[in-house]
Amino acid sequence: MENKEEDVRLGANKFPERQPIGTAAQTQDKDYKDPPPAPLFEPGEITSWSFYRAGIAEFIATFLFLYISILTVMGVQNSPSKCASVGIQGIAWAFGGHINPAVTFGLFLARKLSLTRAVFYMVMQCLGAICGAGVVKGFHKTLYMTKGGGANMVNHGYTKGDGLGAEIVGTFVLVYTVFSATDAKRSARDSHVPILAPLPIGFAVFLVHLATIPITGTGINPARSLGAAIIYNKKAAWNDHWIFWVGPFIGAALAALYHVVVIRAIPFKNK
Repeated sequence: MENKEEDVRLGANKFPERQPIGTAAQTQDKDYKDPPPAPLFEPGEITSWSFYRAGIAEFIATFLFLYISILTVMGVQNSPSKCASVGIQGIAWAFGGHINPAVTFGLFLARKLSLTRAVFYMVMQCLGAICGAGVVKGFHKTLYMTKGGGANMVNHGYTKGDGLGAEIVGTFVLVYTVFSATDAKRSARDSHVPILAPLPIGFAVFLVHLATIPITGTGINPARSLGAAIIYNKKAAWNDHWIFWVGPFIGAALAALYHVVVIRAIPFKNK
């Protein structure tokens, strides 16, 4: 018995861990550099042109996204299957930017941007969404009103709990994909694989649409839901509207928590 224990001890010393784990990993040089955490408030950026340029980009990107998305949704209403045109909605995310208050909220929780910038982005996203939906209604008013205006609702046969759960899970998938696709560590590790971040994000949106279109029409974007609801402005569009804010924000918070605390956690040192 003692000989066996000695063999185990010698074997463990003979084949040490090649990849340091636990607190030992903290002393190793990294082949990537994380950006510093964004401050909670950064008053100086309000005077920067890049701050407003980014906000304008969010407005334009969300405007185009809503214009394409709502036209696509109205096309889906005419198709035999509600998922027939889902690919276009996934491709629409290739515009870049956040385009989504839930994504912005998740990045804010992970300290990727300041509260000032996060609030500004959300406002511009909502304004862009309202304008995008308004342009669709202006061009196709009769079709827009008869096809529900692209407004998100919990469909017949599903409960509010089903809709809330679908929005939470769908947004979690989206926001976690955003974190993974833009992660500095992944970029350094897979630098030999040229992958543009919008591609996996768009594919995640494609998969989420396949799963949740029959339940809620797929919100996972409070600005998209708000813009369509304001322009359509029917009672049915407002009945379950809270779901399309609460669900995405919970999903985004869970994704940020999982990424920061679990995936990118820094081991604690024992004193």
